[in-house]
Amino acid sequence: MTHLPKRLLLGRALRSDRLAQTLLPKRIALPVFASDPLSSVAYAPGEVLLVLSVAGISAYHFSPWIALAVVILLFTVVASYRQNVRAYPSGGGDYEVATTNLGRRAGLTVASALLVDYVLTVAVSISSGVENLGSAVPFVVEHKTLVAVLTIVLLTLMNLRGVRESGKLFAVPTYCFVAGVIGMIVWGVIRGAVLDHEMRAPTADFEIRTEEPGGLAGFALAFLLLRAFSSGCAALTGVEAISNGVPAFRRPKSRNAANTLAMMGLIAAVMFAGIIALALATDVKMAENPASDLLINGSPAGSDYNQDPVITQVAAAVFGSGTLPFVFLAAATALVLFLAANTAYNGFPLLGSILAQDRYLPRQLHTRGDRLAFSNGIVMLAGAAAILVVIYDADSTRLIQLYIVGVFVSFTLSQTGMVRHWNRLLAEETDPAARRRMHRARGINAFGAFFTGLVLVVVLVTKFSHGAWVSLLGMLLFYGVMTAIRRHYDLVGQELAADDPKEERVRPSRVHSIVLVSKTHKPTLRALAYAKLMRSDTLEALTISVDAQETAALRKEWEDAGIDVPLKILDSPYREITRPVVDYVKRLRTENPRDLVSVYIPEYVVGRWYEQLLHNQSALRLKGRLLYTPGVMVTSVPWQLESSELARKRLRKRAEWSAPGAVRRGPAARPGGSRGGRGRNGGGGGPRAGKPGGNGK
Repeated sequence: MTHLPKRLLLGRALRSDRLAQTLLPKRIALPVFASDPLSSVAYAPGEVLLVLSVAGISAYHFSPWIALAVVILLFTVVASYRQNVRAYPSGGGDYEVATTNLGRRAGLTVASALLVDYVLTVAVSISSGVENLGSAVPFVVEHKTLVAVLTIVLLTLMNLRGVRESGKLFAVPTYCFVAGVIGMIVWGVIRGAVLDHEMRAPTADFEIRTEEPGGLAGFALAFLLLRAFSSGCAALTGVEAISNGVPAFRRPKSRNAANTLAMMGLIAAVMFAGIIALALATDVKMAENPASDLLINGSPAGSDYNQDPVITQVAAAVFGSGTLPFVFLAAATALVLFLAANTAYNGFPLLGSILAQDRYLPRQLHTRGDRLAFSNGIVMLAGAAAILVVIYDADSTRLIQLYIVGVFVSFTLSQTGMVRHWNRLLAEETDPAARRRMHRARGINAFGAFFTGLVLVVVLVTKFSHGAWVSLLGMLLFYGVMTAIRRHYDLVGQELAADDPKEERVRPSRVHSIVLVSKTHKPTLRALAYAKLMRSDTLEALTISVDAQETAALRKEWEDAGIDVPLKILDSPYREITRPVVDYVKRLRTENPRDLVSVYIPEYVVGRWYEQLLHNQSALRLKGRLLYTPGVMVTSVPWQLESSELARKRLRKRAEWSAPGAVRRGPAARPGGSRGGRGRNGGGGGPRAGKPGGNGK
């Protein structure tokens, strides 16, 4: 029932040896890993103006200096991460750098911060895209939470199809957005500086109401500027994704990743600074509470007013509202904001895979799906982001307050780790040319660590009460969960380790075999034959008496058939099946602690899903209880019904498709091949509701 829909949605499964064919060239890697920082210029300038509007329009003249500080920080981070990808090309990124150079706790802190930031990237990008689209489609605004969740589902399906395929789908919108913004900046400069045309935003004639008519001064103004700077730093989110995604690049991986980082930094800086400059030139007005603080002809805008983003207002001033370039840029902006989440869809699964390999997350996250993507990590990211979107009602203004805390934690610790990395190498290096390169790289990373650490303090101080505490709480939760998972895996490993291999090879004194019986039919006879083949020390058949007449009939059939295995009957006055069997097995173990008890359960193999509901239930319950009993082995003896043959034929017809998980198991895994001892369903036919080993009647 799930095979055909899965193939229609995700495509044909890929063999493991095709992994190299999924590697990305730079032109595809740029939109895949850099769509988040590139698209953030659609809302980061607006966040700067929103914060400055608290002090009134007069505070807008600080925005160029804030933009300059953000651009300097962006170039610093890009230059620092170019050192990272060259020194650590394995894909561990900040986590690997911090763990290797600063220790396990620092690495887990970075991992927790990045996981939180990736989830927020999806939530913020999708919510912002919905709001941009809602300015043109009222239905989207009215149902923005539902639209945001559906968009997350759609992006999840696209990413489950594989990194390369999703990258091709996302490349066109990203490049259209970049071309649209660069074209708007160039045309705006030509119109304003060369042609001397007047360009006015739709809100140019509006006014902003402030609590302090004279504006802010002193400490209050300094705090406001720092808060505006921290909001503008949203333009840096996603920069670290390239360092985590180095293995996805074509060879030479490190050089291609470093060049992609440089291209991303240059493009993002030009677009961010250009939009800020055009917003000032066109007199854009933004307010944190437009309904009351934005004045139109001296009156508040009211609750019905929908405040357009800065990029939309600038496009209306430069191109003209409703023109073809305006519509093109608006559509590209909304689409790229949706697709910006793709940076997290690539970073989160890769980081989750590495953490799972280090036993900090469930091992399933290290498993590649049919399309060679880390499918479990993709689904986990989508679920967490959808929960956030629902909780915050897809409100990007509220969500963005939680943003960027995690990414600057990882920035700071990563660059500090790189400084220690270069110190360690310099202590061993003697070549003067190599030492000069290392000194230069260490200087870049040291400046990056200082600058990002300073920004982290600013972000924590200015955003903590606005929602940053939620991010810190999320980081603590991730840290605690990963620590607990690692502790569990370590304890299991210690339990399973053989302290004395010779002692582990000591055989039990005897093996006592039990075949569960309900009738003298073919499944029971096969189980008896198989149990005899094992040549146990003792062998007996066991049935539970819940109906005296049926039990008497079974005893007579057993004797008439001349079966040479003794039949033991346990009375069950309360008509229970599982407990009498478990109690009997435990009694055998108590009487002979060094004996091994082997229980054989005849089970049916069915071919239709609804048949599974009609059989095997008592067998499943019994096996579940026996698995917790020490010194007991449980063996399922399958009997294939005719419907299972039909299912096998259906699988044979689909032989050209790889079975689920075949990519992980290797070329030998083929549908329609030999069935294992437990049959296709692994749960077989089994005991009926009344007696073990029955037909499930």
